Amino acid sequence: MRINYDKGGLISPLRVKSQKQVETANSSSPENRAKVMLVFPPDWYPSEPYLSLPTLTAFLREAGHEVVQKDINLEMYDWFFSGDFLRRVLKKVPQQLDRLKKIARDRDLTDAEVELQLALCDCSRSRIGDLIEKAEEAKRIVRASEFYDGEKLEWAIGVFREVTATISLVYYPARICMPPMETDLSYKLFISSEVLDAVYDTQVNVYRDVFEHILKPAILAEKPDVIGISIVLRQQLFSSMTFCAMIKEQFPDIHVTVGGNTVTRFRDVLPDTPKLFALFDSAIVYEGETALLRLVEGIANGTEISHVPNLIFRDEAGIHVNVETFAENMGALPPPDFDGLPMDKYFVPEPILPYLATRGCYWGRCEFCDHGEGYTSGYRTKKDWQIIEELTFLKEKYQTRHFHFTDESYPPALFRKLTRKLVESKLDIAWTTHIRFEKSLLSDEIWQDAQDAGCKYLHMGYESGSERVLELMDKATTTEIIQQSLELSSRHGVWNHVMGFFGFPGETYEDAKFSTQFLEDNREHVHSIGFGTFDLSKHTPVAKNPEKFGITFYQNPEWDLAMDYYFTVKKGLSIEDAERVFEEFEQNHYAGWDLKIFVREYVFLYVSHFGSNKLPSLQFQLSPQDPSSNLASV
Repeated sequence: MRINYDKGGLISPLRVKSQKQVETANSSSPENRAKVMLVFPPDWYPSEPYLSLPTLTAFLREAGHEVVQKDINLEMYDWFFSGDFLRRVLKKVPQQLDRLKKIARDRDLTDAEVELQLALCDCSRSRIGDLIEKAEEAKRIVRASEFYDGEKLEWAIGVFREVTATISLVYYPARICMPPMETDLSYKLFISSEVLDAVYDTQVNVYRDVFEHILKPAILAEKPDVIGISIVLRQQLFSSMTFCAMIKEQFPDIHVTVGGNTVTRFRDVLPDTPKLFALFDSAIVYEGETALLRLVEGIANGTEISHVPNLIFRDEAGIHVNVETFAENMGALPPPDFDGLPMDKYFVPEPILPYLATRGCYWGRCEFCDHGEGYTSGYRTKKDWQIIEELTFLKEKYQTRHFHFTDESYPPALFRKLTRKLVESKLDIAWTTHIRFEKSLLSDEIWQDAQDAGCKYLHMGYESGSERVLELMDKATTTEIIQQSLELSSRHGVWNHVMGFFGFPGETYEDAKFSTQFLEDNREHVHSIGFGTFDLSKHTPVAKNPEKFGITFYQNPEWDLAMDYYFTVKKGLSIEDAERVFEEFEQNHYAGWDLKIFVREYVFLYVSHFGSNKLPSLQFQLSPQDPSSNLASV
């Protein structure tokens, strides 16, 4: 099934340009310029900048507006692992013990609360002092050459976990975690009323302290007219809505707009959640460059914003949805602008820059995928020469050779062209991206070009090793193509991270065993894996055509922010069956796939640094009896 991009009324670039020229005839004068602060909120791993801010920054600066970029996610983790924050944790310990004493007067403490009480009592000044030293040393290690010592890196990540576990004690029952995606404020993300409750819960909401210490001082110093918050992961709703609420409380005259992947997926829900929408002024859905520029121009000039494409906004009359949409011309966009981001603070020894050459997915037919929901126009790409020019510019300007091509799935034609161009240009970069298993890439020459061009690490969409299930998914590949691709990438020194899942509607236990056995049979050429179970996301083709896939799904009307649904199947693995298959696979798969370090950017840097896709320093010790243990040697 091809992605349907018919969302709203797509307007032409010429029409947008003519409107912009009329509304900004005097935009070059200082009084008609706006100052914009762009915010990337927690929680994300602080290993590289997220591309949304630098992309929007470049577009706005090119139009003459002043932009301040704030990666609050990065600054938060830098603060968490510091003496300043951990001394604050120590001061909170007596408060939390008093809170537990008050609870104990009314009822018996639960087992979890008793454990919490004991752990708080163990948070002495000397223990926190020791933790401060370890945290600062851990940050130093991940930013220095010792990063490439596997044992030291593993120790540093262990310290980060120890610190976040200690932080969690004073925000209980919240769990502050590393990796960040496991952080849980103990409220349900899929219910807007619970998100609102979390925003105002001073006990669990650590982001209120983050706002006061990091974001508020920046707002006071910069005095922006507009603040834009990029929400790319649903987990970021808690921090984002907290920031929105506190900005509107303390800086009511600043226009607050939200955007990003998650906001786009909520486009049908936001107009019906006025209490949540009351926390901000507008929301930009789909692509944000032109929409944000037009919004900023309208605010700066005091003109009407009801015709800004991709916009949902609130005024005294209520919430309004602008039906017109706009899609960007990739070739006309400037390269991302990272100026203003503290590049030396990211948790890596060498900067990694994200770069996007395409929008949309060239394939666009996988039945389980909803990536197409982020766009109102189809697949687009920059020219190969333009990509080379921009990569050269970024490499020289930011003094880095490491790039993450964040395209949804790198097109095979562009993969072939770009690798050849990179070889010819002698640009000498190292890069990673995401790719499908394609028959058109099955040649030694192509993979030799990839190796010579600096391709180090690929996320590869395996999904299933059953031909029948691959056909159900409309993957248009075969296990033979997958096997040859794995062998070619491995032989040419490119690390492959194989991604799959169990429980696609119609998949049987036998199909799942095919998947696992195929990987085991090819483990010599499979470097790492990322597996899970099938989620029925609301915007996927499966959810839009449940009868075709023999499923019935259930929508709880109280779960207004739910992005995926519980479902039952007529045939094959149920949700519970898929979980059991996954657990069995987790317990019994080849031990060489279990890495000490699982952060993708870290594996990428290791492969780039050591020049090999065999990294024994990242593997747990294999048994000498394991016939594959010798395969991990450099």
